[in-house]
Amino acid sequence: MERQIYLENKAWQEGLALMMEKLAERCVPKNEVVDVRSSLHRITGTIIRAHRSSPHFAASAMDGYAIRAKDTFGISEREPRWLELGVQAIQVDTGDPVPEGMDAVVMLEEVLELGERGILLQAPVVPWNHVRPVGEDIVEGEVLLPIHHRIRPQDQGALLAAGVLEVEVRRKPRVGILPTGDEIRPPEASLQVGDIVDSNSTVLASLVEEWGGYATIWPITPDQPERLEDAILKMAESQDILVIIAGSSQGRDDYTSHMIEKHGTLYLHGVAIKPGKPVALGEIHGKPTFGIPGYPVSTYLTAHLFLEPWVYQLQGLSKGVQTTLDAVVSKKVFSSLGSEEFVRVKVGKVGDRWVAAPLNRGAGVTMSLVRADGMLRVPRLQEGFHEGETVPVELLRPVSELEETLVCIGSHDLTLDVLSSHMKARGGQGGIASAHVGSLAGILSLRKREAHFAGIHLLDPDTGEYNLSYLQRFLPGREIALMNLVYRTQVLIVPKGNPLDLKTLEDLAQPGIRFVNRQGGSGTRVLFDYLLQKQGLSKEQILGYEREEFTHLAVAVAVASGSADVGLGIQSAAEALGLDYVLVGEERYDLAIPREYLEEPRIKTMIAVIQSKEFQEDVLALGGYDVRETGVFYG
Repeated sequence: MERQIYLENKAWQEGLALMMEKLAERCVPKNEVVDVRSSLHRITGTIIRAHRSSPHFAASAMDGYAIRAKDTFGISEREPRWLELGVQAIQVDTGDPVPEGMDAVVMLEEVLELGERGILLQAPVVPWNHVRPVGEDIVEGEVLLPIHHRIRPQDQGALLAAGVLEVEVRRKPRVGILPTGDEIRPPEASLQVGDIVDSNSTVLASLVEEWGGYATIWPITPDQPERLEDAILKMAESQDILVIIAGSSQGRDDYTSHMIEKHGTLYLHGVAIKPGKPVALGEIHGKPTFGIPGYPVSTYLTAHLFLEPWVYQLQGLSKGVQTTLDAVVSKKVFSSLGSEEFVRVKVGKVGDRWVAAPLNRGAGVTMSLVRADGMLRVPRLQEGFHEGETVPVELLRPVSELEETLVCIGSHDLTLDVLSSHMKARGGQGGIASAHVGSLAGILSLRKREAHFAGIHLLDPDTGEYNLSYLQRFLPGREIALMNLVYRTQVLIVPKGNPLDLKTLEDLAQPGIRFVNRQGGSGTRVLFDYLLQKQGLSKEQILGYEREEFTHLAVAVAVASGSADVGLGIQSAAEALGLDYVLVGEERYDLAIPREYLEEPRIKTMIAVIQSKEFQEDVLALGGYDVRETGVFYG
């Protein structure tokens, strides 16, 4: 056989890029369905939604007594009141269902006296005090995990709590490893002079498994062309990636590059690295194929440089990890002295600084772990951190993923989750980190340069127009691009069948109708106040005006669970939970993007996704949306 020579001596980055360019379109991730209980470390192959709410019943959050809040109105230290056991007060433990008819829990520590007459209280209790409402943690239909997400133990818990028993994940890339050489012996063999133990196969197999693949080690094959050819072709029949150890140099018994050329394409033979120069890169039957040098250090180095990116590629992932980074806290963090606290945070890079946004700190909120990008430690002798303070964050996700993350702070909308998944499906690892704080708070986050964009839907009562006047008022002198995401339908969300026959806003003023509101500063709250004023109604006429939720799904679940009779929200939230609704009107939901970010690749990708047919079709499938101006810039 003619002696092989090196074809190239390129930089290793060029070699890898060439191989990726030639094979990336043919080598794409594939999916399979597995049991959630055996899904640890698997990569999600699609969007995963909750099948049920968690908790799925109103539960006591404390040990104490379930009561009716109205039975405590008027109680004070001067006028304590007895509540009769078994009638007005029923003992419950943490996690117990709240008995029917009861709407609050008073802690044992708040009971002034326990006796034959019942329990003695000296302070009133508000409705839903110490009660975990249905869906406090997870709401049926919400996105639990996006595509291309590595499943962690806390994710498995959230999936099972949400009734998800099977999950669609990326199939583990199958990597065939073929050790070659007349002198190579298995580790258990008795060695003679000149024999070399095959340790490389185990090292490579363990690396592949560490990277998320499944490795199969073929029997050691001697330097005989016919036997090598037979082994390589058998590997190509069942494996996604082929690795041939040794035989990649230019010695008289080195056949690897010839085999690649004979049955496929040899893209590169030899790269400018030391050790590891004689690596061979190519494909056989459309499968990425690597001729790895036999020296152990060369094997390890070239595997990291060339094999690892391909194992990740076939899982829809990219490389890169960092343990900690310094980030600016987006809002003040309060903490009690005496205990070291671990605050879950979302992390994104805005401009030239990292921003950490604290998440829900409730002990029962599993999704705060699922959503977290990192942990912020508050030392036990420190009361917290000031807004704008730079703090170290321990990362739960790779830095490469966070660098691609776009930070959205503002109004909540279900399409943001769909948008994030579509961005990930295009190869982006970060997606969107969204904090649902309301439209006005979103605009203020842009003023503090803590977000890449804000979701807003603020109606100007004077002009009937949306958003522009608020940007001019709160961001004078700042150039902001305003792009439409969707038009959406606002509705009165009511139980299935609309048992109270609610038809108009005037019906909310009827005695006993329990309303659930959105938080102050949200666009829905602004709209609701505007509609009340237009109808000549006052907030004092609305029972529950002060009860606030931070998302449309939370409003819907309050109605679905029976803790409220009606709430104002978007149609898609009602449909997600199978509720009925009464049409109120259409509103415009826009994204406010500072113009200095428009040239960032991440923003360009987001805009391209928003303007794509695939994204808009998924939005329309949610119900209650119109995409007639989606992706259109105003002004």
